[in-house]
Amino acid sequence: MTVAALFVSPRGVYPTLPDVDCWPEDRDARLYPGPHPVVAHPPCGRWCRLAKFVAHQTQGRLAVGDDHGCFASALASVRRWGGVLEHPAWSLAWAAHGLIAPPARGWQCDIDGGWCCEVAQAAYGHPARKLTWLYYVGDDAPEEPDWTRPGSGFVCSGLRNHCKHPLKERLWTAGNWKNSTRTASSATPLPFADFLVGLARKARRPFA
Repeated sequence: MTVAALFVSPRGVYPTLPDVDCWPEDRDARLYPGPHPVVAHPPCGRWCRLAKFVAHQTQGRLAVGDDHGCFASALASVRRWGGVLEHPAWSLAWAAHGLIAPPARGWQCDIDGGWCCEVAQAAYGHPARKLTWLYYVGDDAPEEPDWTRPGSGFVCSGLRNHCKHPLKERLWTAGNWKNSTRTASSATPLPFADFLVGLARKARRPFA
């Protein structure tokens, strides 16, 4: 079954996967018309835990939630066609769109029939722990991910002062890591992308 990967990088892992229809920025995933289930990675910069700080520093120029409707569109696509949406843990978008915060471990079903959970991308090969929240819509309860949380000295961040620690001064490209590079921080490990695509392939399309 074909899966649509929304809001993804053309240089990321999704274009390398079979039967994945990629929607990078130049295709505008907000216009996705279906009918395939989706894996959605809407932009997180205006929703992350630093979003309020950034809004203050820019005097509101980069306002919290000002993502041009990307998260709302991604959520609508998951609910319309089935699949899974991922965002950083503690995303402000969760409460703003009425989603429940997931438990520390396990899937939690909400009153709309969607499922939320928290996973560590480190369990799938990311050098940082990178806690991530998932929202899934499908016929049955979703598969169990890898719930382990491997320890890591690395942090995903673009703040310059986070790069003073010696463990955070390596570049992660082809085996090396530097947490201050935005591309490396946001990269999805191939095993994690495989898991998300597998979830989407088994999802229903509830209102098709």
